[in-house]
Amino acid sequence: MDRVPALDEPLKKIVGGNTAKVMAAHLDLHTVGDLLHHYPRRYAERGELTRLADLPLDEHVTVVARVAKATKKTFNHGKGVRLEVVVTDGSGSLTLVFFGRSVFHHEKELLPGRRGMFAGKVSVFNRTRQLSHPDYVLLDQDEDEDAAGAVDAFANQLLPLYPACKQLASWQLAKSVSMLLDTMEATSWEGVVEPLPATLREGRGFETLPDALLKIHRPRTKADIAAARDRLKWDEAFVLQVALARRRRADAQLPAVPREPRPEGLLDAFDATLPFTLTEGQRQVSSEIFHDLATEHPMHRLLQGEVGSGKTLVALRAMLAVVDAGGQAAMLAPTEVLAQQHHRSVTEMMGKLAEGGLLGGSEHGTKVVLLTGSMGTPARRQALLDLVTGEAGIVIGTHALIEDKVKFHDLGLVVVDEQHRFGVEQRDALRAKADRPPHLLVMTATPIPRTVAMTVFGDLETSVLNQLPAGRSPIASHVVPAKDKPRFLSRTWERVREEAEAGHQAYVVCPRIGDEEDAPKDRKNAKRGQRGAAQDTADSTLELGEGVAGDTSDGEAGADGAERRPPLAVLDVAEQLTKGALAGLRVEVLHGRMHPDDKDTVMRRFTAGEVDVLVATTVIEVGVNVPNATVMVILDADRFGVSQLHQLRGRVGRGSAPGLCLLVTDMPEASPARARLGAVAATLDGFELSRIDLEQRREGDVLGQAQSGVRSSLRMLTVIDDEEIIAAAREEAVAIVAADPELAGLPALRTALDALLDAEREQYLDKG
Repeated sequence: MDRVPALDEPLKKIVGGNTAKVMAAHLDLHTVGDLLHHYPRRYAERGELTRLADLPLDEHVTVVARVAKATKKTFNHGKGVRLEVVVTDGSGSLTLVFFGRSVFHHEKELLPGRRGMFAGKVSVFNRTRQLSHPDYVLLDQDEDEDAAGAVDAFANQLLPLYPACKQLASWQLAKSVSMLLDTMEATSWEGVVEPLPATLREGRGFETLPDALLKIHRPRTKADIAAARDRLKWDEAFVLQVALARRRRADAQLPAVPREPRPEGLLDAFDATLPFTLTEGQRQVSSEIFHDLATEHPMHRLLQGEVGSGKTLVALRAMLAVVDAGGQAAMLAPTEVLAQQHHRSVTEMMGKLAEGGLLGGSEHGTKVVLLTGSMGTPARRQALLDLVTGEAGIVIGTHALIEDKVKFHDLGLVVVDEQHRFGVEQRDALRAKADRPPHLLVMTATPIPRTVAMTVFGDLETSVLNQLPAGRSPIASHVVPAKDKPRFLSRTWERVREEAEAGHQAYVVCPRIGDEEDAPKDRKNAKRGQRGAAQDTADSTLELGEGVAGDTSDGEAGADGAERRPPLAVLDVAEQLTKGALAGLRVEVLHGRMHPDDKDTVMRRFTAGEVDVLVATTVIEVGVNVPNATVMVILDADRFGVSQLHQLRGRVGRGSAPGLCLLVTDMPEASPARARLGAVAATLDGFELSRIDLEQRREGDVLGQAQSGVRSSLRMLTVIDDEEIIAAAREEAVAIVAADPELAGLPALRTALDALLDAEREQYLDKG
């Protein structure tokens, strides 16, 4: 190729159509720029073996090791054959397993003493770590031309080991990257712009961008790697900070109506009725919010607080301040159960102050209305009328608030609860209902990775509540290894019964609802491990208290290709517990497919103490407040995220009695899932858990809508480790944007910013 490819050119023109399809589907690499910025995750030196002792389970890895022995075995009465190859690096060993016709080919190649790079997913079978059918290239022979080419590329260099997948091994990725680098060098890196201003780059002694890219992919020394990483981290931090600094500057110029509470108004009347004293944290955060509400540009504040720290009370006081100032406030909740719970809590806290305009209501009061999609027509019509006339100062609702029919008299504040449960478009649709941009307060109990990233990047003003109100009880958390120690599960149900007999209540949470959700019959009958035999076993073991699930294989889940059983379901578990371990207790179910009136009835009965055990999905994850509930049993806990587990745990320990959270799993002790559960059990600090979550999932797309961490704008930078770089980059970005808001004098930076901020991300920042 005699021309440099544009960074946005599709990869199929460089690596071929088939390879490009695999890169796009499994590694999210689509363009030349994507591949250039697909950095090695670590490096191995020729002559230095990587450590096998520290390999993580269930991850795709590339290892450099030497064959110790190879053994061919038969199974299925001699009808099947497999090759087991043990490789070692001195720190530990790993077994490579091959089946079928390929055995004879691999047997000839993988002779004792041979050394190679082996790529595959680490699993466990019969307590032995293995790679099943790994890709490999031998490093001391050249029989395979493709493999030999890859080895030549690595000759006398550090070996880059790339984030790979089952379909494309690390050494194959290295070959593609090397081919691309040759093309870029041949054309002197034409078209690659320097995002860092020359004065900044030279002042900090950074490499040029082409040099940094060469050194990260083809390092000669470890110093090369360090220099390249320093430069590439700064690129990411600086360009992002410029984008966010420009956004903050634009936000600061938007007009907003100042909202100051009037003396001896609704807020003062409410504070006078509180039967307790606000914590120091609640007073401090309220002061920060009131200061923002009084300014002439929109508040954009994130309220982070531990489960049970009183975020709802702080949000209510902010809403009352806005009503005092003549405006209206809307609280957006992700589920009807939570919206109803918030409405109930707010009206109970406000008492007669929530009956403004009604006979017997307070002269300072205002009407508090609920708006959900399932409301009857008369109630819905009245709620809409109260909003458009301004009679209702506060509305609490679900997505129904976003509908076109909903009009406000003067919307001054939008409160979004559990902000990660809403898309940006949904939040923006509600804010757009105001004549001028309303103030925005978003709340979360456990920051999800993207929220943590945005916080560290300084795009949001933040307030933190980390002090629990007086009277809250500690929560003990334990992992229950139901498969390894079945008696522990029996003890779990005994503890639930003991708490119920002591007058307390319990939650049992399952990942699934059950019933018609189950797989179609043809699939059920076709596979063990899909509802049927496996689920029948799961039900019976629950009833007997001997385990959570019937396993479908002799080895660990997935080790021999068997599927994991389906997640446990609310309807099945409730039936089995009622007949077995919890017979005689009042057990009811709660899930998202129930009619809203039925859900509300169940929650009211549970709140009133008329139900001993509530078997539910994560519909009870946030906002549900039943002080008498003391036990939370989470079945298949490994199927939930860190944030979800922390939120669920927060439903107990809300009264004077201690709380207990039991995380039930059948995953093996050495698995990443068990490590995650152990981390949750080890701390009640939601901010520490958010960091653990961040380390595992990365930041998500800081400037995009993805929150899973699958596609991240951050390729080199990590929020956990690089806060100092982020802070320094922010200072530089703020100074540059203040001096040249349109970046007219920095065309290369403008080009880099345009490349980062495609239309979708630019729109996201406008809305965010």
